[in-house]
Parts: sequence; C-alpha cells; structure tokens
Amino acid sequence: MTTFNLVDAAIVEAPAMDAATRRIAANTVAEKLLAAEAAIDAAIAAVAGLTAAMPQAAIDGNVGIHVGHEALMHAMESCQSLVKARTNMIRTHKALVTAQADIGLAEVAIGDVSKCRELREAAQVHHLAAVA
Repeated sequence: MTTFNLVDAAIVEAPAMDAATRRIAANTVAEKLLAAEAAIDAAIAAVAGLTAAMPQAAIDGNVGIHVGHEALMHAMESCQSLVKARTNMIRTHKALVTAQADIGLAEVAIGDVSKCRELREAAQVHHLAAVA
C-alpha cells in the first residue's frame, strides 16, 4: 500500500534567485526591520512619558494616590509589553543576520551605521601605551 503525505506534496522548491534579486529582497526586509525597530522605540518613549506624567499629575492636582491608579497600572503593563516586543525585535534582527548568511549574502550596512555595535568596535583604533 502506498501512502500519500499531503505535507510532502505541498513542499515545492522556489525557483532559484540570483544574487541581485536576493539583495533587493534582503534590503526590503532590512528597511522594514529598521522601521519596525524605530516604531517600537517611539512607542516605548510615548508610553513611558504617559506613565511618568500620571503620578506627576496626581501630585500637581493634589489628589489621592488611588485616583488614576488603575490607569497607571495599565500604562505600565503596556510599557512592559512594548519592551518585550523590543526584545523580540532584537531577536528577529539577529535571526535575519543568520538567514542572510544562509542565502549567501554578505553583510551590508543600511541606515545609521553608528547604531551598529560591531561596526563601531571595528572602527575603534586602539593605541598602545607604555606602562611602568
């Protein structure tokens, strides 16, 4: 009896891409990644600002600590969730570097390279100093 596996039948290899097509696709993903990273950082900054403003408003308004406490808790949870999203975006970035190597593309810098730790470290000049 012959068995037919639908999963195996559904796997079809994509046509081979040339290096230029891969680079264009990789650059598109890199641009989207940088935009997503910036959006998450902007959201963290906005929610953190809101979170900081709420207790200050209570102080300025001379109201009890219980006023707005639930809202403060929700804002803080939102900020925590955004920081977790940021962590996952960092993991995504690292995984994409691996994927880039897997398809045979060399690393290229896109955007503000001053933010890349590896590039900054490579650019640092180390001087020897005499010690006594």
